[in-house]
Amino acid sequence: MSMLEVERWQRRLSSVLQPLGRPYGLVMRCREAAYRKGWLSSWRPPVPCVSVGNISWGGSGKSPLCSKLLEWSLAQGLLPALLSRGYKSIPPELPYLVEPTSPVRQSGDEPLMLARRHPGAAVIVDPSRSRASRWVVSRFKPDLLILDDAFQHLALERDVDLVVLTAEDFFRDWNRVLPAGRWREGGQALSRASAFMLHIAPEELSRHREAILDRLSGFAKPIFSFFLISHGVQRVIDGSWVSAVPGEYLLVSAVGSPQRVAATAEESLGRPPREHLVYPDHHFYSESDWFRIRDRSDRLGCSAVVCTSKDGVKLEPWADKRLSALEVDLDFGPSLNAPSDFPSWLAARLF
Repeated sequence: MSMLEVERWQRRLSSVLQPLGRPYGLVMRCREAAYRKGWLSSWRPPVPCVSVGNISWGGSGKSPLCSKLLEWSLAQGLLPALLSRGYKSIPPELPYLVEPTSPVRQSGDEPLMLARRHPGAAVIVDPSRSRASRWVVSRFKPDLLILDDAFQHLALERDVDLVVLTAEDFFRDWNRVLPAGRWREGGQALSRASAFMLHIAPEELSRHREAILDRLSGFAKPIFSFFLISHGVQRVIDGSWVSAVPGEYLLVSAVGSPQRVAATAEESLGRPPREHLVYPDHHFYSESDWFRIRDRSDRLGCSAVVCTSKDGVKLEPWADKRLSALEVDLDFGPSLNAPSDFPSWLAARLF
């Protein structure tokens, strides 16, 4: 079942599910208290550690932010190590060091994408961040640990907790805890954040500034915003840049927020797709999937198939010249309640 289908059922059954969110939130609060009081053990790495996470499930922009942190730390002359659980991956061993040539089924889509984009970094897959952190510290002596999707992973202590929030978190989903909504914890958990990272366009931030401040001002934490911009389209088969995508195109994605992918594609290519084939988040494509995509493209009269870079690493084994991936980068927007820009603030917190 896709995220959109789950949300439809949540809306239909809201009166039944809403009361169930309270005991789930209580369990999560008790778990947090157990770590805080030392009843559950945690480990502090001997190097600076940054967690990138969110309070809701689904796509929010964590991977682009992790990519930006890797880019920033490499530019500072640091050796960063990114730790990921590698959702849906089947690594041959744990911890698993992801190489640019690693099979995507072993590494997972996002870890492989990050390892290819930042070959100077160490990307490690392991559901146990504590085990992975001990291993990578011993083997690689990194200068910085970056934890992907780890806001709820309290067994590993961190110096900075970055919590990614979207516009949906502030309005439609605010404090709607599973199973009634998408939040993994109740709103009080946001007090653990070191800073809030808003995935929101500058004009939308300006429009909703007062509502956002009303939600977050009580936490007294800096608020940084970011948005994604496309910097081109790359042919998956050989990595060459495509100057233009002529004619109609079929869009394919298996991500947490397909609507954002569609908006980015329309903005980058100047027109919407002829059709958008949406697969579940982190779906591993098969050869039959590619045949279906190719046949649908032919039936619609599309001259190109466009996907995300995360989808590109999974469709690569069957790619032909028609398949291209949208390459996006992260840019920082306005800040609220912040003493400086995000890179300066982060450096001051870590070093």
